[in-house]
Amino acid sequence: MCQVFISADPHLYESRTRSVRLHGMATSIRLENLFWNVLDAIARRDGMSVPQLCTKLYDELIEARAEVGNFASFLRVCSGRYLALQLSGGIPQDASIPIASLNARRVLATEHWPMANRPGQAARQQVLAAA
Repeated sequence: MCQVFISADPHLYESRTRSVRLHGMATSIRLENLFWNVLDAIARRDGMSVPQLCTKLYDELIEARAEVGNFASFLRVCSGRYLALQLSGGIPQDASIPIASLNARRVLATEHWPMANRPGQAARQQVLAAA
């Protein structure tokens, strides 16, 4: 099992800090190169740069949650969910199809993370099922 994981190119797990402007304020985000690569793929799909994507995600997170805890962790989770949703068929493999053009409820209905033990998860599932 370990050989599958330890054979990864070390460049992928090296961290890199990028400076991003979020509404005129410069902030530094430190992520592993693998995550920067995935964020780049997400951004390109919708005709954006990575800084533009980060700003969009930040704004939408503030709008939905009114706060941002650990933004770097949020970006890592976004990257993982993007890949998982591609595998589940929720996000098409065809990179010419923008994510913004997809029906979010349909995409999320394909998500198969084991979240049954999370508080409030049953209520979230009911909202998605009703939509």
